[in-house]
Amino acid sequence: MSKAAEEIISKDTAQERLESYLRTVAHIGHVEISVNNFEKSLWFFTEVMGLVLSEIEEDRAYLRAWQDFDHHTLVLKAADTSEVNRVGWRVSSKESLYLFEKVLKEMNIAFSWVEGGEKKALGDSIHFKSPSGVPIELYWEKELFVTEDPNLKSELPSHPSKFRSKGVSPRRFDHVNVMVDDVQKEQQWWTDFLGIHHRYYIKNGEDVRLGSWLSRTNIAHEIAFMRNSNQNGAAFHHLAYYLDSGDELIRAANIMAEEGIKIEWGPGKHGTSGAQFIYVFEPSGHRVEIWTGGLLIFSPDWQAVEWDSDVGELGLEMWGSTPPETYFTYGVQMGE
Repeated sequence: MSKAAEEIISKDTAQERLESYLRTVAHIGHVEISVNNFEKSLWFFTEVMGLVLSEIEEDRAYLRAWQDFDHHTLVLKAADTSEVNRVGWRVSSKESLYLFEKVLKEMNIAFSWVEGGEKKALGDSIHFKSPSGVPIELYWEKELFVTEDPNLKSELPSHPSKFRSKGVSPRRFDHVNVMVDDVQKEQQWWTDFLGIHHRYYIKNGEDVRLGSWLSRTNIAHEIAFMRNSNQNGAAFHHLAYYLDSGDELIRAANIMAEEGIKIEWGPGKHGTSGAQFIYVFEPSGHRVEIWTGGLLIFSPDWQAVEWDSDVGELGLEMWGSTPPETYFTYGVQMGE
C-alpha cells in the first residue's frame, strides 16, 4: 500500500476528513432585512412580488415563494433604517453546528448561540460575521410551511402551497449578493470555512477580482461577492427570487411598470451564469433581482471559471445593455 493510501485511511486523517465533510453548510435558507417602510415593503413583497405571507407579528413578516418548502425564506423587520440583519444557511447535519463552534473558537471569531424558539420557526442557531462583516446565521432545524387554508393548500404533494398567478409569483428563493472591498479574500474565506464552492469569477486588466459567485448546491450561485467601487466596506447588494421562464420575466417587468416600481436594470442576460434578469428597488431601498435560467453544476471537482477583462463585460451582460452606475455603488448597510 502506498504512503498516500495509508494516510487516506489512517484513523486521524479519516477523522479530520469526516469533520471537514460535516463542517459545511447545505444550502442558503433565508435572508432577514430591516425595512424603514414596513407597510409599503410588505405590500411590495406580497402584492407585487406575490410571495406567500406565512406569518406576521407586530414588527415582523415571514414570507416565502410558492415552492419554498420552509416556513420562510424572507423576513421583513420594521426599523428606522433599512439594512440586512442575517443571511441564514442550513448546515449539513445537527453535528455541524458543534463543529463550527469548535473552529470558531480556534479562530477567535466572536459568535453567539441563539436557543431554538427564540427566532420564529428556527431551532438552535449560531450567529457570527464573515471577515467583511456579513451577518451569518447557521442552523439545522427549521419548520416547514404547512397550511390548511384552502386558498393556499395544494393537492399536489410536491407543492407546499398552490401556484398563484398573483403578482410576479416566483417559484423559489435563489441567492444573495454582497459588495465587499476585497472579493478574493472574502470568497476564499467562505469557501475554506463554510465549504461553499467557487463557481466563476470576473477580473479586470489589472488582475483585480471584480466578482465571485459561489454555491453549495448545484445552482449557479447562492451567494455572490462584488467589488465595492466605493471601497468603504461591505454593503448588501441584492436578494433574488427565481422564475421558470423568460416569458415570466417579461411579465414581471410589465408588472413592475404598472405598479410604479423602478427597474434599475434589465431585462438582460448574465453571460457568466446564462441567467436572464431584471433588478428593481422595493419601497425601503433594498435591491431585488428577479431572474430565470442559469447553469446547473454537477461536477464534484469543478474548477472556478475565469472571465478575464477581454470578455468580462459579456459575463456581466451579454446582450449589450450597460449597467447604471448605481449597480456598482449602491448597497444597503450591514446590521449589527
